[in-house]
Amino acid sequence: MQRDQFKVLEFLAISKTISPHRPTMGIHHRELHVFFFPFFANGHIIPSIELARVFASRGVKTTVVTTPLNEPLVSRTIGKANITIRTIQFPSPEKTSLPEGCENSDRLTGMQIIPFLKSTVLLRDSLEQLMQQEHPDLIIADMFFPWATDSAAKFGIPRIVFHGMGFFPLCVSACVRQYKPQDKVSSYTEPFVVPNLPGEITLTKMQLPQTPKHDEDFTKLLDEANASELNSYGVIANSFYELEPVYADHYRNELGRKAWHLGPVCLSNRESAEKVHRGNESAIDEHECLKWLDSKEPNSVVYVCFGSMTSFPSAQLKEIALGLEASGQAFVWVVKKGSCENLEWLPEGFEERTVDKGKGLIIRGWAPQVMILDHKAVGGFVSHCGWNSAMEGVCAGVPMVTWPMYAEQFYNAKFLTDIVKIGVSVGVQTWIGMMGGEPVKKEVIEKAVKRIMVGEEAEEIRNRAKEIAQMAKRAMEEGGSSYSDFDSLIQDLRSTPL
Repeated sequence: MQRDQFKVLEFLAISKTISPHRPTMGIHHRELHVFFFPFFANGHIIPSIELARVFASRGVKTTVVTTPLNEPLVSRTIGKANITIRTIQFPSPEKTSLPEGCENSDRLTGMQIIPFLKSTVLLRDSLEQLMQQEHPDLIIADMFFPWATDSAAKFGIPRIVFHGMGFFPLCVSACVRQYKPQDKVSSYTEPFVVPNLPGEITLTKMQLPQTPKHDEDFTKLLDEANASELNSYGVIANSFYELEPVYADHYRNELGRKAWHLGPVCLSNRESAEKVHRGNESAIDEHECLKWLDSKEPNSVVYVCFGSMTSFPSAQLKEIALGLEASGQAFVWVVKKGSCENLEWLPEGFEERTVDKGKGLIIRGWAPQVMILDHKAVGGFVSHCGWNSAMEGVCAGVPMVTWPMYAEQFYNAKFLTDIVKIGVSVGVQTWIGMMGGEPVKKEVIEKAVKRIMVGEEAEEIRNRAKEIAQMAKRAMEEGGSSYSDFDSLIQDLRSTPL
């Protein structure tokens, strides 16, 4: 029953009318002002703020719109960037039936996601009042705000959708949605080829996002989100051309979508101090963490983290512990807060054999992930394959063990293992969700960790990952593909009649 309650939440960790209130002079000869409006979930807020940093670094007047309880997270992630924060009040509990303070998906339980999603529609008037005051030239809004396209049209400005994803998962999602190949197979395990997609990409129904078909509200939201994306000005991808040129071209040329690649946006946050404060407050002191990492040899530590949304059962956590210990590798293991109020699930003597001897470091809660991945001691990453984590691993140049569970993570895992070939699969095949997915035994975990950390195969993958990381950095530098695509976006905006 508890899994059923979480199904909707799991899918999150996936007309133009000139307003009489707005001058119609266009944006051709004046400073641009861009509004960013991220969905109220950490995995959506962080890449959106990092994208805002990209715009601010290029001299664009940038404003982030959020709610009061999300403002501290936004502010920490902004760091020293020249970005303004404007807050609008989240609807009151009387209007939403939510408890006081539920302004972020991290604070939700069970089926609260339904009233939470409904409540965001009530923000429309407040956002439009702010737009009338500030006169932005563009709004970049999350897919879960489909009404933002109409709000932008009301003021005669473009709306761009930012999913925080790359071109490959966008292409797969679009083709699966359009052609419905999953309806033509006889079982959940029968593979099918995704139509009209390069690379003979095969999936099964078990790996597709499992949205609750009986839930009319959520189904309507997804339909509206897809429609509003098609009616919007375009899409920004958190990617760079060299990583997935075939799929960047396919999305734009074959699927006919207007899109720009401006990533990896995590590279907008490069100062050590700002890496630490990105997102929530860290559960570990940065100096303690860095001191531990500094004591290790290069590429000798495996980093294990499954994002902020996944909660494993105790039995799976125990298998992870046993697998890490058996691998013989030093590790940094991030355990979600709530899974670790007590550590009774740890194997007997585990901390004494690993943590106490300097072989392992367990972080209970939020971790400064980018800072850790970028450290020279880290040589591998066991990940749930959320696109944010995938890109952070790409930019760090580390091989990955792919352990997808929900949303579009099976698409991302396939991309890492089969397309760019910098990952190895832990073998999960079933989209079950944030309650931990199908069980994975210690022997499988041990083998996967060893494959990315030691031996000839690991060295080949690491060399390839390092090359791609260098491409990512060059893409964001002046003259690089993402830097140049930003110029193309600005040129398009200035040349398009509003």
